[in-house]
Amino acid sequence: MKYSYFILTIILFILPFQTFSQWKKCETAPNYKGKQDDIFFIDENLGWYVNGSGQIFKTYNGGQIWAEVFKKPGTFFRCIGFVDSMNGYVGNIGTDYFPGVTDTIPLYQTKDGGNSWQPVSYNGPYIKGICAIDILKIPYINSGVLDYKIQIVAAGRVGGPSGIIKSTDGGTSFKSMEMNATCAFILDVKFFNADEGIICAASSDDLEKTNALILMTKDGGLSWQNKYQSKRNFELTWKCSFPSRMTGYATIQSYNPDSLANTRYIAKTIDGGETWSEILLNNDFACREFGVGFVTNNYGWVGGMSSSYETNDGGKNWTKINIGKAVNKFRIIKKNKNFTAYSIGTEVFKNTGVIPE
Repeated sequence: MKYSYFILTIILFILPFQTFSQWKKCETAPNYKGKQDDIFFIDENLGWYVNGSGQIFKTYNGGQIWAEVFKKPGTFFRCIGFVDSMNGYVGNIGTDYFPGVTDTIPLYQTKDGGNSWQPVSYNGPYIKGICAIDILKIPYINSGVLDYKIQIVAAGRVGGPSGIIKSTDGGTSFKSMEMNATCAFILDVKFFNADEGIICAASSDDLEKTNALILMTKDGGLSWQNKYQSKRNFELTWKCSFPSRMTGYATIQSYNPDSLANTRYIAKTIDGGETWSEILLNNDFACREFGVGFVTNNYGWVGGMSSSYETNDGGKNWTKINIGKAVNKFRIIKKNKNFTAYSIGTEVFKNTGVIPE
């Protein structure tokens, strides 16, 4: 009896730390060795990924086979998003940051599923580069029928300058807005509706002085309020994930060269982005956080330079997992009670499972 009680105690102690991941590597193009930045899926089967060599790859069968559908030398494709199977957008990091990038066009559009891409025209100040794209379908009543307005927001960039390109009419027209007076970098953008959204940013373009920064708008981007700013220098926020309207996570990157400054944090909100708290990821100086993706409020992942991490209790505990290096982005598709998740870094991985209760 005592022995059975001891075993039960051990099981209950280990349970919060167990991994539920079923990640499997997808076979992708072998000719790009660095961090690849974004992947996007319309459903569990149809998707695209991009890299810094100006390449765009497409799959029809859930990542089993990838084919290069477009290549533009001199372009660093940083992010990608699709409205539907034919209409999509891709962002270019722009010049004067990475070597070999000569393309000065920040945003491209496709109308044929990614086979061809054309520059996006926009009114307003020049935006040098794009790091993130958010596509939102906003429901409304159209002559008694439920319809959707499509909003596209593209934002950047790492290294600055910062700015946004936005369309509220499904891509028919775009307007740009310079953001240098508000933040130095924009690394990610997420809108919840036409008015409310957040950006992950950096407070300064001086790496020794910058803090991780999260800004929120309630008027469609006309004005932004500071909702989180770290108190440590050498930091910026990189990517965010909102599994529900109220609960969200953002990765905090540290570039502090002092090996004693080894604590790594995640920012978390449970009130829709109004307030943020810091939760501990680890005390590993070598850890650099990139992507973040959550299936539920409690179950999700953080991508790192050499290792990634999984939690099933909202970030109270983390377990190391192997899904390749420099995992920059997660994409999660939910269907009924199941989910399909993709991650991209130096490689592409796929995970399928039942959504935890």
